[in-house]
Amino acid sequence: MFISSLGAPNPNALWLNSRGMWFGYVLMVAFLHFLLMSVPFITTGMAWTLTHLIHNVGNYVMFHYIKGTPYTTNDQGDARRLTNWEQIDNGDQYTATRKFLIAVPVVLFLLASFYTINSFNHSVVNLLVLCIGVLPKLPYFHRLRLFGINKY
Repeated sequence: MFISSLGAPNPNALWLNSRGMWFGYVLMVAFLHFLLMSVPFITTGMAWTLTHLIHNVGNYVMFHYIKGTPYTTNDQGDARRLTNWEQIDNGDQYTATRKFLIAVPVVLFLLASFYTINSFNHSVVNLLVLCIGVLPKLPYFHRLRLFGINKY
């Protein structure tokens, strides 16, 4: 959780370990799903697929595309080239927060697959979206930029 040698916490990743974050995160995903279910022409399976898609694309942008910190920190630019995911828990792998953030896309994939009755088209979309949501979180991709995307 500490980026710098001065011991100042990084507020960009600090909120993920705050009290009630997991509950609030699940509530926001549930609210998104209920919002999609309120649209008259969207079926339950389509709503789960859209929930999965919106969550994972938003999650990718927020955690794996945006770099740096919006706050002034004492890290002397150490976090400038790191994504938000790489700043969580000072880059330690398999912490409770990281496990939770990996488990949510998997659970959404299982729910979407169940409610679409394993429809081939939905399964392909859900599998691709699962890859977008989980692969960048694996330790192999820590500080790795594929094809130079988001290198600078």
